Amino acid sequence: MEISGYPRPDGSVGFRNYVAILSSVGCANDVTLRLGRMYPNVLTLTQREGCAQMGEDKEQTTRALIGLGRNPNLAAVLVVGLGCESITSDFLAGEIAKSRKPVEHLIALEEGGLKPSLAKGTRILDRMIQEASQIKRVPCGLESLTLGIKCGLTDTTSGLSANPATGLAADRLIDAGGRVIFGETPEVIGAEHILARRAAGPEVKDKLFRLVAQCEERVRATGTDIRGANPSPGNIAGGISSIEEKSLGAIKKGGGKTLQGVLAYGEIPSGQGLFFMDGPGRTPEALTGLCACGAQVLIFPTGKGSPGGVPLAPVIKVTGNPRTAEFLAEHIDLDVSGLIKGQTSLEEAGERIFQELLAVASGKATRAEVLGFGGISIWTNGIHM
Repeated sequence: MEISGYPRPDGSVGFRNYVAILSSVGCANDVTLRLGRMYPNVLTLTQREGCAQMGEDKEQTTRALIGLGRNPNLAAVLVVGLGCESITSDFLAGEIAKSRKPVEHLIALEEGGLKPSLAKGTRILDRMIQEASQIKRVPCGLESLTLGIKCGLTDTTSGLSANPATGLAADRLIDAGGRVIFGETPEVIGAEHILARRAAGPEVKDKLFRLVAQCEERVRATGTDIRGANPSPGNIAGGISSIEEKSLGAIKKGGGKTLQGVLAYGEIPSGQGLFFMDGPGRTPEALTGLCACGAQVLIFPTGKGSPGGVPLAPVIKVTGNPRTAEFLAEHIDLDVSGLIKGQTSLEEAGERIFQELLAVASGKATRAEVLGFGGISIWTNGIHM
């Protein structure tokens, strides 16, 4: 079984062929945005972190920025820094360049401000765009594909239709040699013992339990006990009564294969199979983390519908809610509400999602890509100085 993608110098494969401008720090966003306006087909990856962070937050932001730059969907990267930040553009460029793709950086304060930075940036981008345009799609196997999965705006149809059908598609990809990463630690709470039964070993199981416990500790520090609580107003409106009910449906999106590893947010895994990524349920941070882990294509099962996307990777929206499929048709790629209506089987729905995954990996545009939805946002937990 073959798909087609863009070969990268490190042996990986991109399923999109983007040139990107990546801000190393929020204070460099103005330069990144100005450059991006001059090149509509270049990704402008702005974000607000990169400075005045400490400890684990600084490590996490650094790891995520490196992972985003290394994502195989990026053919080349220009890293833009200000010059006084703690996560510097030259350091990030050096780490991203270990992927052997073209990477350069500029430092606005060293260039002499905005206009000289724009002049240097345009020279770099002109060259990168020309070089990237010479890369052509070639056939490749499914072992080249890393799929990221995140669910959102869960309702009563999610755990019965879109999530388990997505899980079957994930299982198909793993059987074909691919890799699947899913996450959202808050949406494992109450069902972690079920997911842990599929852990590859005690170390994986213990790490999963530890991450869930840490997540609960952070919530309790705010004076809230999340167990037994309603997860969010949108979920309540969709008929979900508690975090445990939500979690039982949420873990289904990862399929039923052995859990090979538990990853830190934005950590690039080694090996194939199924992985869990620590991270939040909020859409921008969750999708960004999956891309930093190396996911080239994302599947987003949703109950009540969500327009969210991310620039680095196509996001396939799947719903089992017939009202959502009709009312938010411009945002939904696949309608599997036949499951709820009793008109189709779970296996048939999973096969439809799997075939859509192959088509999107080979170049079919998703709704989020057509509409241009999505930005990046890096998950942090600590304070800024």
